[in-house]
Amino acid sequence: MFDALNYEFMRNALYAGILISIACGIIGSLVVVNRMVFISGGIAHASYGGIGLAFFLGIPPLLGAGLFSVVIALIIGILTFDNRNRSDTVIGVVWAAGMAFGIILIDLTPGYHVDIMSYLFGSILAVPTGDLWLLLILDIVIICAITLFYREFVAVSYDLEFAYLRGVPVKIFYLVLLVLASLTIIMTIRLVGLILVIALLTIPTHLTEKKSGSLGIMMFFSTLLSIFFIISGLWLSFTYNLTTGASIIIIASTTFFLYSILIKVKSFFF
Repeated sequence: MFDALNYEFMRNALYAGILISIACGIIGSLVVVNRMVFISGGIAHASYGGIGLAFFLGIPPLLGAGLFSVVIALIIGILTFDNRNRSDTVIGVVWAAGMAFGIILIDLTPGYHVDIMSYLFGSILAVPTGDLWLLLILDIVIICAITLFYREFVAVSYDLEFAYLRGVPVKIFYLVLLVLASLTIIMTIRLVGLILVIALLTIPTHLTEKKSGSLGIMMFFSTLLSIFFIISGLWLSFTYNLTTGASIIIIASTTFFLYSILIKVKSFFF
């Protein structure tokens, strides 16, 4: 693995992995605690419409997907806030419509765009330096938001009635969380692809949730675990010439299943 770091693209991949792990560790914890995994999945797949729109208009795909996913996140948030237990229909419709919109726009765009495959399956080894700066800015924004409003996010995540009584603008924080989640998802898609993004956002948090005494500790250990998965995936893909995004997720998924089985066996016998 150390030999691989002699290559600039591997160093960029490592830096990108660490930076996105910070975003996934923090936002993933809030997504899991607020039971927004399906909503995040809807945003991720609907963002394909933004990618298609970007190709159609000739603008950077990351910009198109980012703006589109933020709009989708706000629409989902407004439509589902008052009835989150019955939001699956709205999310499913947005999910399908976004992907269909993207596919049609790509069909209407002249030429064949090979770059579209990188957004489906990830291209962490092709992350440019410019994206590293975007990831750093995203991390700074997320860390500042959580640091400044940590108590409000905790109240909104664990006890809505208490948050209302404390005068917390719950709807605003809910929408802010969705926007931050959508931006994190778009940047994560660049690493592991649209198909695998939710796994990286949720698996580290699920593994640390029950062992964490607070939301902050959960965020910290989720970040460390995400870094471990990404570094291990990079090593596996480099050593055996495998697809990097899939290697990262296969390690994370294997860890998840082994941990779940271990817990079940332990509770069964002890």
